[in-house]
Amino acid sequence: MTVLVLALTAGAVIGLALGALGGGGSVLAVPALIYLLGFAPAAATTASLIIVTATSATALYAHTRDGKVAWRTGALFAAAGIVPAFLAGAVAGRLPEAALTAAFALIAALAAVRMLRPSTSEPPDRIRPGKAAGAGAGLGAVTGFLGVGGGFLAVPALVSVLGLTMRRAVGTSLLVITVNSLAALAARTGTSSGLHWEIIGPFTGAAILGAWDGKRLATKISGTTLQKVFAGVLLAVAAFMLVDVIA
Repeated sequence: MTVLVLALTAGAVIGLALGALGGGGSVLAVPALIYLLGFAPAAATTASLIIVTATSATALYAHTRDGKVAWRTGALFAAAGIVPAFLAGAVAGRLPEAALTAAFALIAALAAVRMLRPSTSEPPDRIRPGKAAGAGAGLGAVTGFLGVGGGFLAVPALVSVLGLTMRRAVGTSLLVITVNSLAALAARTGTSSGLHWEIIGPFTGAAILGAWDGKRLATKISGTTLQKVFAGVLLAVAAFMLVDVIA
């Protein structure tokens, strides 16, 4: 019963962050699965991909109804990340647990720093296909390797590389994240030992419901304030994971 309560609570908090910030919330899924729910690092990244896919797909539906998804642009960006996500997903399950945890901690710290810095992304004068493909491939690799959605990377890339407005970038990033997460999950088929579906199911359900509450929360609290609070939590989590690896 205690494990179920922890899964529901962690899922709700992560969904709340996703809904309120539009990206970055899934970074907390892996440490929650490892330190609160007893998953091994490799199993945690796989479980996180399942949670991220379900939550992103649900949120994508909501943004589609609002007309905030650039389908053609997002599909091209996502296509560049499919192969890297698949390959990175296959490699991640074979890495030492300490290396995977350390890499995740560094990405969590990067996400926190990215949230603390004011956005300087501006629409480009012209779109460079090579740069767009490189950005899409890099995001796919991060998603596949560490089991995170990568919204904190996808949104600024869609604005600065592909020229989308911020609101359309947030919606379109959910399409990119969903596609990349599915590709990474495909690479991990057959290596799903250590997954506890009785935990993943409630965790995912709570995250989906939390995301809807997060959208309402974003209308009541300053986005800058939310980002600073969440960035502080991320930095603390990253520091804890690095200390755990070193110790």
